[in-house]
Amino acid sequence: METNDQFPARPETKRRKLLRRIAAQRLWRAEVRYVAALLTFGMLAVLARLNAYFWWDVAAAHALQNLRLPGLSGFMRAVSVIGNDWTPIILTSVTATVFLLFRRRSEAAGLVFSAGGGAIINGLLKLLIARPRPSADLVAVFRQRQSLSFPSGHVTFYVCFFGFLFFAAYALLPKQTWQRRLALAAAALPVLLVGLSRVYLGEHWPSDTLGAYLSSGLWLGFSLHLYRRWKERSTLHPEEEMMNAK
Repeated sequence: METNDQFPARPETKRRKLLRRIAAQRLWRAEVRYVAALLTFGMLAVLARLNAYFWWDVAAAHALQNLRLPGLSGFMRAVSVIGNDWTPIILTSVTATVFLLFRRRSEAAGLVFSAGGGAIINGLLKLLIARPRPSADLVAVFRQRQSLSFPSGHVTFYVCFFGFLFFAAYALLPKQTWQRRLALAAAALPVLLVGLSRVYLGEHWPSDTLGAYLSSGLWLGFSLHLYRRWKERSTLHPEEEMMNAK
């Protein structure tokens, strides 16, 4: 009776097995990073629930607010404008509508899911942790707010909104073009700056922004995972599937 050794695997089969193994390794590494980020946020959230602020919050806030650069105060206020009041809802609605006008239903749904879900989770976390805002006797406060502090709502919106746009631009725009580079930079810069802005204006502690980066990053990762699944299955854009089949 012949054995399997007499029938070596075809190159295509070996290649598929290799690709599956690589994909499994990448998935495992992603899951490890995701769990590590979740545990880090959990520990930070517990500490924030027990402490109104940390000693390094005050030290870092003072160091940032002591910077004396021309126009820095106005610049920091401008960075935060997009996250004020009703602006996030309006901006998300307008951007999703633009996606729909260009027949990008998956992108519109993914953006609303990412930004809207992030806002809901942020509100629930604030109620659960109930941390007060920085007080004027500890740091300079640009505008005193009565709402809760941990995690930062501005940072959450910027990560979930601009982070999704960053991924969409990376996936959809042609490679090696100035339009793609400009879109990626325009989406990444607000995310990088908003945390500094919130601390400089005295509206959040550094740990508030750190917690927001962690929690919203986790939610963004989940949103992007669902978005990729939607795109692969073409459940929200059957017309694109029909065009590709022609």
